[in-house]
Amino acid sequence: MVITVEGESQTLLELLWIREAWQLHPVGDDLPPELVDTPPQLDASARASAPIAAWQESWPGMWKACIEHVGAPRDPGILDRLHGSELGSDERSHLLRELVGPSWREDIGSEAMTDEGRQWMEQLNRRHIDGMRRSAGESPERMALDALVPAWRRGLTKIVEVPCLGTFTRVIGAHALLVTAETRADVERYRAALAEFA
Repeated sequence: MVITVEGESQTLLELLWIREAWQLHPVGDDLPPELVDTPPQLDASARASAPIAAWQESWPGMWKACIEHVGAPRDPGILDRLHGSELGSDERSHLLRELVGPSWREDIGSEAMTDEGRQWMEQLNRRHIDGMRRSAGESPERMALDALVPAWRRGLTKIVEVPCLGTFTRVIGAHALLVTAETRADVERYRAALAEFA
């Protein structure tokens, strides 16, 4: 049984940081809850000169596209094809886009991601790596093994964790489940989330 736990998806983390640091209030049917560690809000002058309304409008669609990409199975041969492609070619550009997926920077622009955002993401990535260092017996997957095995038998191969408050569990593809860090850290909530993968 192989289960991948992805807790450092750069595209998802960027979106979550942008939403809260820039104080966006996107409207949509299925948007994630607030972050566990709310980043400092950017100063009023930066916010006043930013295209907040356009960013707010773009955010839900970008979230949906990024979630779909993170939940999709990976093409095992894509890296070989990427390495074999010519630098600067259309083929290479297409392969990179397929590998990385949609990106706020590519689709909306880079001005929303500041140094503070990059520092915040580095902190989260360090915490994620530290969390991976615990013994196998202490892992959330081991603690919820009785619920994980049936989900795996139903096709689950990837768990995507977002650093958000509360419960926000979604099946995001034929083989992936999205959960909050709080859900994954609580064995009973994690078992219930894994049971949703059908």
